[in-house]
Amino acid sequence: MEKGRSVHPDCINASNPYHECVEYCFQRIAESKSRAEEDETNDSSKEPEERIVHPDCINASNPYHECSDHCFKRIADLKAQIERNESDKQTVVSVEEERANQVEQNDGNVDSESGQPHLTEKQKKLFELRLKMNEARKANQMAMVAEKKKMEAPTETRGISKQKWLDERKKKIGKLLDSNGLDISKAYMLDTQEAAQAKYKKWEKDPAPHGWDVFNQKTLYNAHKKRTQNIQCDMEAYNKAKEEDPEFYREASSLQYGKMTKTPEENIDRMVKELQDRDAKRKSFSRRRKFHEEKDIDSINDRNEHFNKKIERAFGKYTLEIKNNLERGTALPD
Repeated sequence: MEKGRSVHPDCINASNPYHECVEYCFQRIAESKSRAEEDETNDSSKEPEERIVHPDCINASNPYHECSDHCFKRIADLKAQIERNESDKQTVVSVEEERANQVEQNDGNVDSESGQPHLTEKQKKLFELRLKMNEARKANQMAMVAEKKKMEAPTETRGISKQKWLDERKKKIGKLLDSNGLDISKAYMLDTQEAAQAKYKKWEKDPAPHGWDVFNQKTLYNAHKKRTQNIQCDMEAYNKAKEEDPEFYREASSLQYGKMTKTPEENIDRMVKELQDRDAKRKSFSRRRKFHEEKDIDSINDRNEHFNKKIERAFGKYTLEIKNNLERGTALPD
């Protein structure tokens, strides 16, 4: 204890150089000493407690584990399940024994001449009815399978061959890339000059007009150029007609407005031929559509067929069973 300061060595604030113990500090020190003595006496009088561990517990090998209600519940459930499995095995064995006994009895009742069991008249009639039911069920299922094949369109050989060609081409490109030490992202380096030019020409092609762009001036002008590029123009006759008529290009203020100029017959015939060729080309154009001859016909014309397809897309999955039952005349078993 230092001079000038009254500090008890057991005080928790003894390390503080500015602390001085008061009555509260001495009281706390006395309480802590008495508590320590009580703990020592209690520890000496107590005997070590034994752990409660069930031998069937999965954590029994853990020296710090003590079984609780959860452990005992799991052990009981496991034992009940084992007993249930044993009882099920016994029942299965008994059922198999009964079946074997029935087979032996039936074998004993078989007629030696016909090889058929001895049946009464009612049993024979019931047996025949079951045979007919089985035959009808089998025929019904075969009809259902045939109808399903008819409804599903067959795969096209062209699509299969195209897919096969694509797969073979990928394998070939992969071998070439491996032999040249290139990655799949560098596959364009294997293209020839002609193939590259065809690719760029296809990419640079303007897209087809759609929507309101079909009626703008640029699209109409491009269509006019496309129609007139195959028509030959006689420049000598054109210049001669232009020299003969001073008002070849008339305006609204011209006195000859409304008068019809003389047009050569060959020009009229050329225009008529162009219109006829355009009409024939328009009629011959048609997109390739899938047509399946084996599919049932349920329409009277193309427009009705298109409408039936839209109805089938919307409600076909809900009315398929009803439609099949009406066509077949009976419902199929589950």
